Amino acid sequence: MHVITPNLLLTAALAPLAGAVVAGLGGHWIGRRGAHRITILGVLVSFLASLIVLKLVVADGARFNATVYEWMVVAGLKMEIGFLVDGLTAMMMCVVSFVSLMVHIYTIGYMQDDPGYQRFFSYISLFTFSMLMLVMSNNFLQLFFGWEAVGLVSYLLIGFWYTRPSAIFASLKAFIVNRVGDFGFILGIGLIATYAGTLSYAEAFAKASALAQLGFPGTDWMLITVICICLFIGAMGKSAQFPLHVWLPDSMEGPTPISALIHAATMVTAGIFMVARMSPLFEWSDTALNLVLVIGAVTALFMGFLGVVQNDIKRVVAYSTLSQLGYMTVALGVSAYSVAVFHLMTHAFFKALLFLAAGSVIIGMHHDQDIRNMGGLARYMRITWLTSLVGSLALIGTPFFAGFYSKDSIIEAVHASRLPGAGFALFAVTAGVFVTAFYSFRMFFLVFHGQERFHHKPFPGEHDGHHDEHADGPHDPHESPWVVTLPLVALAIPSLVIGGLTIGPLLFGDFFKDAIAVAERHAAMKELDQNFHGAMAMALHAFTTAPFWLAAAGVACAWWFYLKQPAIPAAIVRTFAPIKQLLDNKYYMDWINENLIAPAARALGRGLWKGGDQALIDGVAIDGSASAVAGFARVLRQVQTGRLYWYALVMLFGVIALLTWRIWPNLAPALSGLWAR
Repeated sequence: MHVITPNLLLTAALAPLAGAVVAGLGGHWIGRRGAHRITILGVLVSFLASLIVLKLVVADGARFNATVYEWMVVAGLKMEIGFLVDGLTAMMMCVVSFVSLMVHIYTIGYMQDDPGYQRFFSYISLFTFSMLMLVMSNNFLQLFFGWEAVGLVSYLLIGFWYTRPSAIFASLKAFIVNRVGDFGFILGIGLIATYAGTLSYAEAFAKASALAQLGFPGTDWMLITVICICLFIGAMGKSAQFPLHVWLPDSMEGPTPISALIHAATMVTAGIFMVARMSPLFEWSDTALNLVLVIGAVTALFMGFLGVVQNDIKRVVAYSTLSQLGYMTVALGVSAYSVAVFHLMTHAFFKALLFLAAGSVIIGMHHDQDIRNMGGLARYMRITWLTSLVGSLALIGTPFFAGFYSKDSIIEAVHASRLPGAGFALFAVTAGVFVTAFYSFRMFFLVFHGQERFHHKPFPGEHDGHHDEHADGPHDPHESPWVVTLPLVALAIPSLVIGGLTIGPLLFGDFFKDAIAVAERHAAMKELDQNFHGAMAMALHAFTTAPFWLAAAGVACAWWFYLKQPAIPAAIVRTFAPIKQLLDNKYYMDWINENLIAPAARALGRGLWKGGDQALIDGVAIDGSASAVAGFARVLRQVQTGRLYWYALVMLFGVIALLTWRIWPNLAPALSGLWAR
């Protein structure tokens, strides 16, 4: 029997880091071609190593959970680097490394004229390393390292074009909002370290039942509920759940390859992965699960509405990502963790495909991103059109496509749940099917079909500070080079077939048996298992269900509104102008953050600075102690006269005081008796 070795896992994790270091520090010497070759080689090695790990896990049942480096031990708390490999880890390793490999290849074509070429490849390779360390960790310390590292690299990549004020604002917004979530996350880890006395997953999970018996000091809350809610707040920030979702749409200021790698397929799914990994803890708190369920349902439905009114091609896909992350979170809330990570996997392929296809359209349109300026691109960009169609059909849950199997399973799992919030969640995910189909094919039809609307509209002449040579010439779009279209085809294949091929072992087999824990009282997965009769039967049955007809109605409405009767959407906008304004302003969440929460936070920060830092710490603790010493010295200086008779007098008084102190215990009773007489 083959085993997973530490060297194999170190190779998978460290190969992208090596490429990032060489491209980042030696990019000036190795040049642009050397930078993309070394980073692609590193990610390719990581992907091949991940495939070997997956094969060992699936075929041989191999597992790995051990420390590879012990950093230090503080009061019995071990801080170490270690790897945990099971079905969940192996799947995530393959998804992260494969999508990253496709993005690396795609970047050669998309960023070919950018002066930060080597820096960009270094960043995305560094991100791959950080994400792999996150998903491979076997302890909370390493998890937090990977968690913060992907956030840091995301900040660097969103603000990659740092000469743009909008990019700087978006990167700072992403960084700050994620810090809010991470504050809750580190509190959750701190509570586990305090009450479980360990940072190891296995040891903490073994003590979950004991933690579930404890109350949170000073409240009526159970400790396990507080821990899980704190951990989920971290997931809300990283996986962009309402109300911590506001950073993700603005992150589209970064280059399109980053939108595909970080904000569709990998980083934003870190929160989903984390909650699934923490299932042995979450299963002890129905309160925390119900919160997860409701937050996910709100995100799934209301972020989908925002996708309907977007005209930037990347922002449409961004709001689609928010909505689909909501679907995954809903699945977590009903204890269908395997369904959540199954949708995570299928979504990674078709959403990365849609983002890269959007980038291909942007290249073909000479960097115009407004879908109102497009139309009829199918005749100019056949490969991009076909792969976009595959991605869109997978996204809306078309039977036999990858997204169908995972999305339909989520809806069925919610239907089987008995949590208090399940009724609202079922409405949200079912209505979201129509909304998703409508905005997805609104974009598809406006971009690839209908009237060509770009002939008399000049393309943006400037892109990221560089003049587009096509801006003043003919305006016919063009298909992208092969380094762009090859990743599209490679991602379209799993977007089409991966769902049907893997639903059996992933949801109803033993693939996640030792990675995910589900309590007996949560029966959603049991009900799904009883109703599953194979991938083919599931797809055929779908044609008789409400979600399929809702999706078909969404596509039909988009076709009728935007290809046949474009006057209808304009009339609807006029009739429902207040709702349109609400959606255009994104439910005023940005306004609330900028005009209410940010000033309050600034006032609190200023108060802590002036009152806490300057007045208390500097004024009392530091300057106050220095002033006290100086005052004592001034008093003491008065007795330092330098005169011999003064020192002799002080010594005499000292001797008298010493003698009095020594004889006083014997003298006091005699004096007391004398006084009494």
